[in-house]
Amino acid sequence: MTAPVDSPSSRGWAAFEPLRERSFLIIWSASLLSNLGQLIQGVGAAWEMTRLTPSPGMVALVQTALMLPLMLVAVPAGAIADMFDRRKVAMAGLGFATCCAATLTVIAGLGLTTPWLLLAFCFLIGSGVALYGPAWQASVIEQVKPETLPAAVALSSVSYNIARSFGPAIGGLLVVAAGAMATFAVNAVFYLPLLLAFYLWQRKHVPPRLPPERLHRAIISGARYAIHSPPVRSVMIRGFATGFAGASLSALTPLVARDLLQGDASTYGLLLGAMGIGAIAGALAVSAVRERLQAEMAVSLCSVLAGLMVILLGLSHSLLLSVLVMAVAGVFYLLQTTLLSVGVQLSAPRWVAARALSWFQSALTGGIALGAWIWGLLTAEWGLQGTLMASGLMLALTPLIGRLWPMPPLKPAGTEPFEISNEPEVALPITARSGPIVIEIEYRVDPGQARQFYQVMQELQGMRLRNGAFDWSLARDIADAELWTERYHCPTWGDYLRQRSRFTQADRDLQLKADSFHTPGSGPRVHRRLERPHGSVRWHADTPDNRGDHPPLFTP
Repeated sequence: MTAPVDSPSSRGWAAFEPLRERSFLIIWSASLLSNLGQLIQGVGAAWEMTRLTPSPGMVALVQTALMLPLMLVAVPAGAIADMFDRRKVAMAGLGFATCCAATLTVIAGLGLTTPWLLLAFCFLIGSGVALYGPAWQASVIEQVKPETLPAAVALSSVSYNIARSFGPAIGGLLVVAAGAMATFAVNAVFYLPLLLAFYLWQRKHVPPRLPPERLHRAIISGARYAIHSPPVRSVMIRGFATGFAGASLSALTPLVARDLLQGDASTYGLLLGAMGIGAIAGALAVSAVRERLQAEMAVSLCSVLAGLMVILLGLSHSLLLSVLVMAVAGVFYLLQTTLLSVGVQLSAPRWVAARALSWFQSALTGGIALGAWIWGLLTAEWGLQGTLMASGLMLALTPLIGRLWPMPPLKPAGTEPFEISNEPEVALPITARSGPIVIEIEYRVDPGQARQFYQVMQELQGMRLRNGAFDWSLARDIADAELWTERYHCPTWGDYLRQRSRFTQADRDLQLKADSFHTPGSGPRVHRRLERPHGSVRWHADTPDNRGDHPPLFTP
């Protein structure tokens, strides 16, 4: 007999439910190889830097070079992924990374590698991965059922950390046996299966009703959403703080292996492998943690425990203890970052999902890149042990940020799109570029409910601004205490139509809440005005003889 959906046995397998979807299974399996190649290359690059220069700062900069593109490129990459076919965007990023990895292999084979050239190619390869990342992450929801999305996000982390469990050890052995060039070559080859998997994916691409935004406008739209969405904004801040404080865990591990444990590249690989094994356990625990703990409690607990592990790593001179510490640190550090990522994915609607994820990834990896550089510099001043203890203490104290920017609930937040059925009435010959468009909405509210109405309208302000409105204001008529006027503008008619198309179910519920304050028998009166109407009269549009000369009306 099949176990009920909510039985303990079925809950135990819930973490693997997304693998029932064929497209997700194929891409996830190929990404395992891709992640393995990246981590093998990371070990080779870090250890090669220890050979090229004795500077701790330069060794730490390898991590910065790999992470910095995720901060700089992720934002436009997220906009591109929302604007165009995510499958093709992912393939473009993977193709670029493959070419750069192959070029680095040739350079290393010719013996032309220098510290700065190595950093440059790490940056370029990271840029290709950064272009691929948001497109892949935002397309996960297209490959699995919505209710299994958190498990799918966790499995993406599992893929990375399975690779991290073995990749560093394999990378260390390859460096010892064949040199850094072999790790660069393996990375180039291991990108190819994932490139093929995306090529074969039969994505159901639904053509948008509206033309895509220009890149700079799409980036601005994503930034405005992140700024005006309290859940996304909170997760970004927490992600940056976590990345900065915990950057030492990966950036200084080569020095831990070399200086504290007196080891070689294989020791370094063993430490990273232990962290990867712990991270797998952390990723598989995401569903259980979400069921048992509130989001804020879970993230705070992970921060404190991961911070304690970093402190212990700085105090340890035993290989066995250091391996155990790295494994436990991997559990809580990965669990924390996965919960943050799930928080973004469950808070952002589909139209801006890739951009919201890219801003989160930019904050997280920007914190890692900056932290790796800062902790590397401080190592030269404070020593390796002192720096690790300071980093661990900072990581353990990051839950204090939650007093100002708490974690959003890790559950669906009404992000399903809501189709507005009524079309705006238009009598002027306007096009997509006509504008600015001024929107005024009149509300008649019982003066006794003025305070409650005003509080709801403050929430409505955030919704308007994150969906694309500018210059929002709310005014009350001094001669008629019941009359309120909401006003905002959109740069063009096309922007206004996009703003309408971005409504979610949660947005609709909030609008209905505001509308409920109308006095009986009244309703909102909406006015849409063309602020600079000279174009609408240029061809004498109101005369019967010239009505055929209008540019076409732009409607969705």
